[in-house]
Amino acid sequence: MRQIDFTPYRRSTIGFDRLFDMLEQGTRSAPTENYPPFNLERVAEDRYRITLAVAGFRSDELDITAQQNLLVVAGKKTESQDNAAQMLHLGIANRSFERRFELADFIRVADADLKDGLLVINLVREIPEAMKPKKVSIGSITSHVEVSAVEAKAA
Repeated sequence: MRQIDFTPYRRSTIGFDRLFDMLEQGTRSAPTENYPPFNLERVAEDRYRITLAVAGFRSDELDITAQQNLLVVAGKKTESQDNAAQMLHLGIANRSFERRFELADFIRVADADLKDGLLVINLVREIPEAMKPKKVSIGSITSHVEVSAVEAKAA
């Protein structure tokens, strides 16, 4: 894969360092394993869904860990195989896995559900009130300065 140079963008942007680091790391990293297969959906403007095909895993064999900007889904198969059964063909993947998802800022895991061999993880973007856009009123700078001068004389 081709290496992309983000230096011109880094010079003219502020606060996007983590994004550029992730993009550069993605071009450098080796190809990742495709197990288990998964779907990513945008359910609504601020709601997302990850669906992983985890056939053969029970809920106690799956572990979902949400950290800041990182979601890790791991599956650890227990070695409780029936010795009396002799496997003639092993076509269902029965191995442990760890799948990592980089999350954007303010994305949190809402819930997770395991049904019919599919692990469904619902995500929600919740922007704090302090980070939402605010209207700024336009006023005269001179009127503000005059008011401050009048207040200073009165004191």
